[in-house]
Amino acid sequence: MISNSNSGQKFYPTIRPLVATSLDGMAFKNDSLYAIDSRNGYLLHINPETSVSKIINSNYWRDFIGARGLCITDTEIWFVTQSSVYYTLIEWEEGELKIISAPKYFFSLSYPCNGIALQEKTIYITCQKTGTIGVYSKDDGTEITRFYAPGIGDENITIYDEEIWLCDNLEQTVYCLDRATGKTKYTILTPFEYPSGLSFYEDKETGEKVLYIAYTDQEPYIRDNPNAEPNHELLYRDRTFIHPLYFKYDPENKCTLSNGFLIEMSYLEEVSPLDEIKLKDLEWRIALPTESPRQKIQSIEAVGLPYTEEDYDGQRVALFKFPEFNSNERYVFGWRAVLEVWSIKHQITPKDCESLPPLTPEFETKYLIDDDDLSMNTEIILRASEEARGSETNPLRKMYSIRNYVYDRLSYGIKPHIDTPDIVLKRGVGSCGEYLGLLLALARLNGIASRTVGRYKCPMKVLHFNIPLVPDFNHVWMEFYLPNIGWLPMESNPDDLDDGGPYPTRFFMGLSWYHVEMAKDMPFETLISEGLPVSKEKTSIGQLAINHVSFTILHELQP
Repeated sequence: MISNSNSGQKFYPTIRPLVATSLDGMAFKNDSLYAIDSRNGYLLHINPETSVSKIINSNYWRDFIGARGLCITDTEIWFVTQSSVYYTLIEWEEGELKIISAPKYFFSLSYPCNGIALQEKTIYITCQKTGTIGVYSKDDGTEITRFYAPGIGDENITIYDEEIWLCDNLEQTVYCLDRATGKTKYTILTPFEYPSGLSFYEDKETGEKVLYIAYTDQEPYIRDNPNAEPNHELLYRDRTFIHPLYFKYDPENKCTLSNGFLIEMSYLEEVSPLDEIKLKDLEWRIALPTESPRQKIQSIEAVGLPYTEEDYDGQRVALFKFPEFNSNERYVFGWRAVLEVWSIKHQITPKDCESLPPLTPEFETKYLIDDDDLSMNTEIILRASEEARGSETNPLRKMYSIRNYVYDRLSYGIKPHIDTPDIVLKRGVGSCGEYLGLLLALARLNGIASRTVGRYKCPMKVLHFNIPLVPDFNHVWMEFYLPNIGWLPMESNPDDLDDGGPYPTRFFMGLSWYHVEMAKDMPFETLISEGLPVSKEKTSIGQLAINHVSFTILHELQP
């Protein structure tokens, strides 16, 4: 296994340069970190242990406005601005970098640049507009070759030995490429959104090489404004930080695991019926978290009332029993779990799927049918299933085409209730559950076994440890099955950027650490009274109780 994790489990600090409004290039040199803030034109010297920062281009900051990428040699700094490549001469005084000349123009390209890296006499430049990595001579700027960029967003770049490393701000992904061929060796999901720079740090004590990732985005916050009425305002502010990427590549299983977290999750139902009701021999079932290659259960315990654990084809379910349930009594019941969760990215390729065996009859019966109002026999869905696959026969490419077809035709929006896929397709707007319904219908009609997974995502509060976090809503996604390979995850809608494509593939065969898996191919909650399902006409879970969901991120994990 290829790993950026330490067997001794040493964790490296998060670096927070307070003065930086953006981080558009970074490089470690002589135990120090240097980064470019392109909005302000700052070249920052950052202490990796304390995050203390200072501006070292005080006389040339205007020349660095709009600068992207950063590469530092013993005598030069290299960066790109729009479509031009620049370098500036430097010297070192007691280990500290000093700029001794204004940036000098080297050469221009015919397109805007995003990042730059150097390896001896070779320059590597990334470009989102053309989707390429250009390779040029450092002597005169002559193009040597170019590679296709693997992602769709702005990509920054660094070189380590014989590998090209890229981070993509839209894909939430780091790519490792062979430097000679440009072929992708493996991909890694970053734990946070909008990665904007990357560089390797060498630990002098252990000899470990640690890959640090910079992040640049905005966060909402509540501002107390005494001159406003009301005096609390919702505003956004810049957020930048640099965090180590811990990962492990497993070539045998063709997947990477990256930064994990130990989280505590509680799910409670507070019985508070809206109307008077009596139910005899009520069985209230709530799904429990499940085990998977990226999710491990440390412990689960009952809260409020005891439960009996049941097993449904490997899915764990908590059964709470009420011999006489009535609206005059009040209870709080549910479960509390401590989970290890990691990000995962599978590395399956279409070539791996060229000669797969057919689905077993059991899988066909269970996962190719309409068992959840999927409208699979309606004319609009049948026609869509043909249009979505086109002429594709490879099952992985077919699933990818179905995903893109749905993204082309839907935009995200929450409705008071979930409609069937035929209505959703006509309307063109859907929630995560409605995206999912359409994806399931089209996949199953095209012979791809698929199932629902949910039910919650931990709020993406960056490195907020030991603070209760409450999600705003539940969430569902899917898994599709390839014989001899297994179940692969795919998000329902977050990769639909609503701009007509191309679409990120971060969650096509991938999930981030904040997805908590439970209720695979089964309802999250059910009610049975006197041996029969409780009908919606009689009552519903929403009419009987108020649910409370809470997450607490305890600490970070290495795979």
